[in-house]
Amino acid sequence: MPCLLLSSCNNYLDLKPDAKMVIPGTLEDCELLLNDYSTMNTKYPSYGEVAADNYYLTSSSWKAISDIDERNVYIWSDEPIVSPNQWQGPYKAIYQANQVLSVLAALQDRSSDRWKVCNASAHFFRAFAMQQLMHVFTPPYDKETATKVLGLPIKLSPDLDDRSVRASLEETCTPIMKDYVIAVGGLPTHAQNNGLPNRAAAYAALARLYLGMQDYERAFHYADSSLVLQPALLDYNTLNPNTNLPFSRFNVEVLFPAMSSSSYALGQSYALVDTTLYTSYATNDLRRSLFFRQMANGMVFKGSYDNSLSGIFVGLTTAEMYLTRAEAASRIGRLGMGTDDLNAFKAVRYKAGSIVPFQSTNAAAVLNEVLQERRKELIFRGLRWADLKRLNQEAGFAQTLTRTIDGKSYVLKPGSKKYAILIPQVAIQESGMKQNSRD
Repeated sequence: MPCLLLSSCNNYLDLKPDAKMVIPGTLEDCELLLNDYSTMNTKYPSYGEVAADNYYLTSSSWKAISDIDERNVYIWSDEPIVSPNQWQGPYKAIYQANQVLSVLAALQDRSSDRWKVCNASAHFFRAFAMQQLMHVFTPPYDKETATKVLGLPIKLSPDLDDRSVRASLEETCTPIMKDYVIAVGGLPTHAQNNGLPNRAAAYAALARLYLGMQDYERAFHYADSSLVLQPALLDYNTLNPNTNLPFSRFNVEVLFPAMSSSSYALGQSYALVDTTLYTSYATNDLRRSLFFRQMANGMVFKGSYDNSLSGIFVGLTTAEMYLTRAEAASRIGRLGMGTDDLNAFKAVRYKAGSIVPFQSTNAAAVLNEVLQERRKELIFRGLRWADLKRLNQEAGFAQTLTRTIDGKSYVLKPGSKKYAILIPQVAIQESGMKQNSRD
């Protein structure tokens, strides 16, 4: 298996491998590349979560963070992003997936199940990496403007000399959809190992994508398809809240495991959970003790589904799909399905026997209840920034965010162009592509 170590490059998003390394050429090589967990599952951006409102930093903590980019992202600064890592990491996964697809296309025997699964997996990884980049570095999706605003450079081959040009946001979404559809058609019901996607994960990824595009019919359909294959939920009544990391890695809710790159700002040493958010968890809500731990200076998050403190979990889970299907159901008039999902979900998140099943024939009431649960469930999952972007387009859910450092207030208004975080400056300089605009 090639190491894919990095050297230098011109006019590309990532760095070229050493030319002396062995070039992969077999199905076995492809499988090894896709099983490279560090590259394919753990290098996704955390800037969206750094910029979001799940937590706050004290002035002293903010100053103590050694990463200047994280300090600037936290206050929504217009200063250039210095480090290329959060841009390069996902594009390295895309490069590796493209390398696999190139090798697979050249093989004579393309009829085996192994070839089909490998092909489907590579398409999934490429789409997932693009989707994670889109959450952070592009404006919110609006069907009225998606053909006009800038999306991402689309990379569909391993050719490192292709010039990087940003497609429209609509053009960015299209290959992601196509890749996931191919993945659905070729992935098995059960993946060969925990780091690889299965068919339920591909359906879930499509549901996440269409929810962000406010296509609620398709979001409902794909969340439903995912849950038909894998409906299991953890019963939080069975977990021990007294442990430092209560959730096991690859637990039954995890459809696809993925982690962001490590983050100083989001670490327990600095990030204090937003006080208003913490108090929104009722005393009978088991997440109150499973997600959080009281420290001397405030409440910190301990509920990672990776069972670690390195980065944040940004993968796909069945819990997310129950909430996605419930939200979509409430928006398309399937209120019975929405309340059923909500009650099934709450039954394993609150103390047994402590809640009355939620019932309503009012679509707005159901939607509000679902969004409250989504807000509490998907904390530090890399989804809050994407949720803010889409929900800010609805007057009833739009929010203004504020930070205070050394007595100075920083404000992020709904619809601000700052919701498309600046692309690292080195990528702009090397490629000549356009930077995200500012207010």
